[in-house]
Amino acid sequence: MAAEESRLKQRNHKNSIFTEGGHGFKSDTSPMRREEEEDDLLEEEEEEEVGVARPVQIVVADEEEHSFSLQEEALERLLLQEEVQDLHVVVVSVAGAFRKGKSFLLDFMLRFMYKQSSGSWVGGEEEPLTGFTWRGGCERETTGILAWSEVFVVEKPDGCKVAVLLIDTQGAFDSQSTIKDCATLFALSTMTSSVQVYNLSQNVQEDDLQHLQLFTEYGRLAMEEVYEKPFQTLMFLIRDWSYPYEHPYGLEGGQSFLEKRLQVKQNQHEELQNVRKHIHSCFSNISCFLLPHPGLKVATNPHFDGRLRDIDEDFKKELVNLVPTLLSPENLVEKEIGGVKITCRDLLHYFKAYMKIYQGEELPHPKSMLQATAEANNLAAVAGAKDIYNKSMEQVCGGDKPYISPAELERRHMELRQVSVRHFRGVKKMGGEDFCRRYQEQLEAELDEAYANFSKHNDGKNIFYAARTPATLFAVMFIMYVVSLVTGFVGINSVATLCNLVMGVALTALCIWAYVKYSGEFREVGGIIDQVAETLWEQVFSKLFEVARSRVPLGSLIPAPRPRLASNNNVKKKN
Repeated sequence: MAAEESRLKQRNHKNSIFTEGGHGFKSDTSPMRREEEEDDLLEEEEEEEVGVARPVQIVVADEEEHSFSLQEEALERLLLQEEVQDLHVVVVSVAGAFRKGKSFLLDFMLRFMYKQSSGSWVGGEEEPLTGFTWRGGCERETTGILAWSEVFVVEKPDGCKVAVLLIDTQGAFDSQSTIKDCATLFALSTMTSSVQVYNLSQNVQEDDLQHLQLFTEYGRLAMEEVYEKPFQTLMFLIRDWSYPYEHPYGLEGGQSFLEKRLQVKQNQHEELQNVRKHIHSCFSNISCFLLPHPGLKVATNPHFDGRLRDIDEDFKKELVNLVPTLLSPENLVEKEIGGVKITCRDLLHYFKAYMKIYQGEELPHPKSMLQATAEANNLAAVAGAKDIYNKSMEQVCGGDKPYISPAELERRHMELRQVSVRHFRGVKKMGGEDFCRRYQEQLEAELDEAYANFSKHNDGKNIFYAARTPATLFAVMFIMYVVSLVTGFVGINSVATLCNLVMGVALTALCIWAYVKYSGEFREVGGIIDQVAETLWEQVFSKLFEVARSRVPLGSLIPAPRPRLASNNNVKKKN
């Protein structure tokens, strides 16, 4: 009983339900619960309140892990309803920066979808605005991606029926979302929608276009096949437009403004041209609508609940033009992928596929402009420092230089390594000391790797090093031959047989090695033989030589000079 009472309190907190034409609206502004609690509450509400429409969370954001998960069961209940699953789908999504009125706008779209059969769909003057959760203030409200639980069936002028799905997207650039979070949500909503409304405030600034370029490119990367224009309709919705004397409110004024803003000019910088060309290449249809400010009561009144009496007349007038432009039957745009119209059932599969891609690690992570610039800056400094090292080492032991002793080569490497690191440190770089230190460590690792390659190249010039493999194999065969003779002579035939076997293997390896060096084929086999021979040389023969040299001083092998005998002449002189 207590649990039921608690659930009822949660459900009734800031809820508003009204019925129009047999449909129920429910607006829930309670805080976002954990996934398990949401699922339980959703099931209970479905059982008790069948027919009550509400926003449904289909993509959940994990703020701690900065990841997203698809609510597959909720999406299946939405798209696999018997009356809509095989209909072509129209998906209208609103995306953009946070706290710019996206959910507020979507609720007017809901009114249109429920009341479009009546003359005045915008509602009464005293009617609160309900549907998707919205509120005033500076903190974000929507998280993840939400869809309206009722999929509308609309008959188009040609007589065919389509399913219309309205989607609300978490606002971008809030204080808790990374660039990757923003890019993932915007790209996912763009990939799955037939009409993407890009909600902006006051103007289209260059950073708005650059973010759009980044987000759409991130979406295009995730698509298995890139078509000529992978996305369909993009509408720039400019809110709080303050320059009606230059471009009037509405679609026509917006179109003239957008053509001017997206125009590619010859005297433009290449970067600005590329942004505009990219946007044109991504969308089949691009439009713009200029919407006036809704009024000070809307912006400053904390108790504003969406009643039309508090909204300016200019805003209501243009709103009546905007929503039918997107949702009237003759203007509906069906979702297409690869030129093929898809159904609600197909959309479910695409949602799952796209989410799987974004949950993996195949895609590069989008970065902020500062981080991307700092990385490019540091990578350029690393490349410059490494180039100095390589050119200097080429002068020391390049292809046309003679063999140099390993000790001298290592000494020159350490000198040039320090010069290269000093050059890197001397270049002005962005990102701060800790950020740059990672790239210095990367430079040092790459220089050590380059030195290893130069050292191998230098060893290849040593004729004795090149002959190490055949010399080692000859030594093995000789030793095995001698041991075989001795053990065979004393009657230890098993050891003699084993030595003969090892000698045969060494002879076979020598023949194979010679063929590899002559023909250039089977280089992997030749590399294995070289490696085994080098191991034998370093671990066996060189140590035996060191032991022998330590026990038998080299001076003892050189006969001592005999003292000279005095000649008779010298004796005579002394006498």
